Amino acid sequence: MARRKSRKEAHSFMTTPEKKRKPRTATEATVTAVRRLTPDLVRISFDSPGIKGRELPFTDHYLKLLFVPEEADYSWPYNLAEIKESLPRNLHPVTRTYTFRHVDTAAGTFEVDFVTHGDEGLAGPWAKHAKEGDVIAFLGPGGAWGPEDTYEHFVLVGDESAAPAIARALEELPAGATAAAYIEVADEHSHFEMPEAAGVELTWVHRDGATHGHQLSEVVRGAGIPTQRTAWFVHGVAEMLKEMRRFLFFDNEVAKEDVSISGYWRIGMTEDQWQASKQDFNAEIEAAEEQLAAQH
Repeated sequence: MARRKSRKEAHSFMTTPEKKRKPRTATEATVTAVRRLTPDLVRISFDSPGIKGRELPFTDHYLKLLFVPEEADYSWPYNLAEIKESLPRNLHPVTRTYTFRHVDTAAGTFEVDFVTHGDEGLAGPWAKHAKEGDVIAFLGPGGAWGPEDTYEHFVLVGDESAAPAIARALEELPAGATAAAYIEVADEHSHFEMPEAAGVELTWVHRDGATHGHQLSEVVRGAGIPTQRTAWFVHGVAEMLKEMRRFLFFDNEVAKEDVSISGYWRIGMTEDQWQASKQDFNAEIEAAEEQLAAQH
């Protein structure tokens, strides 16, 4: 429930110039069911024949839902390439990125969890009022990370936005592997269903009014570094990245190839604002880390 790289790249924030992309084609999805999990979380089931037969081997696969701006005079179905060529940028569909909670490419179905508190934004209000038969388009799926059998143990860390990827990783653990999952939510009334299995330890971290990511970082730091060969999946609010990267890479010298870490979103920013500023934000963190290393 944004934004991923391969394990070898995930630790590095810096990006290289992108090659010119081929025009992307949107895929249609129809709402088949809506189920509220908590007062602020709703799970929506979709039917999407366009994903049938696709290979989705990772546990963090995501899609980019497309929302038509209110001032635009078109609606789905539309040709995305034509819109981008003929209309100004402010009239292009707006994307919001969400991770699959469940996906079945044989049946052409998937489920997505949405945080729905408040009436601001695009995806949350849409999901809050979604009903069977509603249709929406999306780009993707993308994705790049999954629990590999070269590891004995997995530490999975995130807030509500990363919970679907964490849940899917727990369901796909290699035989004999163990895992510790840390999920940050608003409070004790905000728990939702998560996979349970032998060897899996789930810890709920309650914000209780604290800044997103702060309590989560504190709990993970307090748990320390496992003794087994461990892979780390750390995703969620951007504000926790500085502390978590210091804990992993500086304080404990965890190998960067063992860590997938990135910010799915940032406090006070829309997805568009975060994506536009993400490279600078990441570069600042890396520069600070280099300075800290030079001092020691």
